[in-house]
Amino acid sequence: MDCARQKNRASYRWLDDKKCLHAQHGPIDLIIQIDGSETECKLAYKQAVAFFDSVLTDLVAELDQLRLPVVDLTSQRFCGKVARHMQRSVARYKNEYVTPMASVAGSVADCTLEAMCHKRKLKRAFVNNGGDIALHLTADSCYTMGICESTQTADYDASIQIDHPDAIRGVATSGWHGRSHSLGIADAVTVLAGNAASADVAATLIANRIDLPGSAKVRRTAANELTPDSDLGDRAVTVAVESLSKVEKIQALSTGQSYAQTLISKGLIEGAFMSLQGQRMVAVRDQSIQWKQTA
Repeated sequence: MDCARQKNRASYRWLDDKKCLHAQHGPIDLIIQIDGSETECKLAYKQAVAFFDSVLTDLVAELDQLRLPVVDLTSQRFCGKVARHMQRSVARYKNEYVTPMASVAGSVADCTLEAMCHKRKLKRAFVNNGGDIALHLTADSCYTMGICESTQTADYDASIQIDHPDAIRGVATSGWHGRSHSLGIADAVTVLAGNAASADVAATLIANRIDLPGSAKVRRTAANELTPDSDLGDRAVTVAVESLSKVEKIQALSTGQSYAQTLISKGLIEGAFMSLQGQRMVAVRDQSIQWKQTA
């Protein structure tokens, strides 16, 4: 497990004195950490590797269908476990233009976590797929994570502690600076939900809502001009945002906050932290969820 496998196959290496496992295959890059007895952890890591080995191959086999809008997938039956999880995560958004690809990172994290926790007695575990995180917590464990105001920086501007009683087992972040294209102008939208896939698709859609339609301060380009096979086709995605006034930032964020509250009321997410050029807004179901902001 310490050495990379054959070319074009998944590779694995230990980090932090074998406390974390780095799993990588093509564009998928996971950090996996497990807390528990030595025996249970070893078995869980083996299960994670056995599952992850085929994840990318399975996704590629169904990629064309996974790029279709959710409204066109009512009769589609996917074969791969991750693909099925992606489809379920977007199924409640039939009134939106969204494809299962909006939840791919979170779905890989969720399914890898499920595979490695199967029949294992673990204290705590997480799978971090480029910032989209799936969590396993037991009664005496918690998870504290930092939140960035921009997907471009690793600097934490706030933090949150997730405890076992919380209905949160997934975290995801989206924004126009991120790995995927965005229709909006949010620097970062971090969502808490029941699993990482649900957080992933919600973060994408909330980030799309944070926008100033028609503003000359926002420059856009067709998604397929930047990425020919983008699931967004010729939809205009954000490529640059000039400095905005406070009024403009609040206007854009308020639209995202309102949509986030709608998702909370429908039971789709637990909370969202939204930022745009230093301006912040929050939406939460439970006021006991505390976002601790730094100075």
